[in-house]
Amino acid sequence: MNQLVRPPRASTPNLPALVATSGEQAARRFLEFFASNIRNRNTRIAYSHAVGLFLAWCEEYGVPSLGDVQPLHVAAWLELEAQTASAPTVKQRLAAIRHLFDWLVVGQVVPVNPAGSVRGPKHIVRKGKTPVLEPVEARALLDSIDVTTPIGLRDRALIGLMVYSFARIGAALSMKVEDIYSERRWLWVRLREKGGKRHEMPCHHNLETYLTAYLEKTGIADDPKGPLFRTIGLACKRGRRRTP
Repeated sequence: MNQLVRPPRASTPNLPALVATSGEQAARRFLEFFASNIRNRNTRIAYSHAVGLFLAWCEEYGVPSLGDVQPLHVAAWLELEAQTASAPTVKQRLAAIRHLFDWLVVGQVVPVNPAGSVRGPKHIVRKGKTPVLEPVEARALLDSIDVTTPIGLRDRALIGLMVYSFARIGAALSMKVEDIYSERRWLWVRLREKGGKRHEMPCHHNLETYLTAYLEKTGIADDPKGPLFRTIGLACKRGRRRTP
């Protein structure tokens, strides 16, 4: 069994030259950073790209090994990156270098993190990318929905939920019927946000009206484990009440 799991050698293919020349422990720790320390696939891809660019530049600059990387190297590389990349991209690449060398410091591959003292470019967002409706605009939008149909009832409930609770569209669409419940004579909503966090809040009286009408007139209240916002064909099929 031990013969099947071997530590990576300094000559492991596809390793950056700077890592390969730093020894087997460095190579192993480097691979573990991407394989076991970063679980998000998109983050792994972005960090791998940033680290590859930086280590290739260090090799071209003449840095012999990981232990010889200095804050000056990191700062100089960031200055070059800032000439062609946006500030958020440069900050993300700096974060990748910092996290990698933190991991190498803990693994006793390098003594200090050369990126720890390097500051990234300033990036101030003065206007959000997501437009926010004014109260008058939100009211006009809600009032324009035809609620004589199941589709209109659903759309008004969904838009009303996002307007009155500031819920993300992803959190709203992942709700189940049982996430609408009564407590202390109020109707409450339960949202599941990023990172598994749950957020529970009482409904605004308008939102209570929208949700109650949607649940009752489509009949999906009888399906508590089902999705709250569903295609209308599925809603009518599963939520239709049986007549005795």
